Amino acid sequence: MLLSIIVPVYNMTGGGKLAYCLRSLLEQNLSDYEIIAVDDKSTDDSLKVLYDFQKEYGERLKVIASPENRKQGGARNLGLSAAAGDWIGFVDSDDWVAKDMFSKLLNKAAQTGADVVGCDYLITDTLGGEEGTPVCNNNDSQTGILDEDKYRDIILTPGSMVIKIYRRTLFTEKGIRFPEKMFYEDNAICAFPLLYAKRFERVKECLYYYYQHDASTVHVITTDKCRDRMRAMEIFMDEAKKRGFYPRFAPEIEYKLYELGYRNTLFSYVQTEKHPDMQFLYELRDYLLSLTPHIQGNFYYQEKTDAETKKLTALHLKNPRRFLLYYRLLHFYRKLRGHF
Repeated sequence: MLLSIIVPVYNMTGGGKLAYCLRSLLEQNLSDYEIIAVDDKSTDDSLKVLYDFQKEYGERLKVIASPENRKQGGARNLGLSAAAGDWIGFVDSDDWVAKDMFSKLLNKAAQTGADVVGCDYLITDTLGGEEGTPVCNNNDSQTGILDEDKYRDIILTPGSMVIKIYRRTLFTEKGIRFPEKMFYEDNAICAFPLLYAKRFERVKECLYYYYQHDASTVHVITTDKCRDRMRAMEIFMDEAKKRGFYPRFAPEIEYKLYELGYRNTLFSYVQTEKHPDMQFLYELRDYLLSLTPHIQGNFYYQEKTDAETKKLTALHLKNPRRFLLYYRLLHFYRKLRGHF
């Protein structure tokens, strides 16, 4: 088997999202591939839709019904355990792909000997839409034979997992699995297959369609999801230490934890939460100080963080209560100025 495409599914029948995704995968211009759809204990008709498609397409589509809700990471792990392909691809069940996406990625791998191949994607708010915002995922400076500088760049910007194919041995031989029963699970492990790879290549085309809709995970910010993002980056650091990457790439790993686990969490939380929990703001402060207490001296922090974010970070680390008061006054002032 050449390729296994793993699709975690949870309550995706609304608006025909799951059906549209499956058809885009089942109609790839390939012959030697399988789709492994893992229903994560859906409460709607997602499992029925999967079985209906299986009847229509036969062995091309494997359906796994998880006995419990393990969230996306757990569903992906079930798919990895069942995969027979030499290559692995991941697709979210509310997105879809171009009919030649995987043939183009596989051809690039065959031409170059790459261990991982990616492409770009298009953000759209219309199901089936081909117009939207193109996103260049990864960059040319990361491609080719991987060296220390490229590995550093990859840690800082690993790119999305759903627009790549990976040699299955990067997961099986290195024991890479997703954290389960949490959101943002890919943040915890997405860099590791690339850090084990010897060559990375990309196809400079938007072949993956990322569907933004109201139910998308990124559109709903809760305290629990913020904690999951923090936990994902804590796992990332733990795994980096266990796998021997931390001594080599400590500045990059610590900055990435600051960026995703702390900075994005802090500002998405205070921007969307009408009544921020002060206890959580202290928890977030202690989280960063316990894992990377010297982040303000980090090279990437100094180079990549703007002056205002540095000021707000310093204030929050010193006194979360004063930070919140200052942030609200700043937000109110800017909102007021916008009316004049």
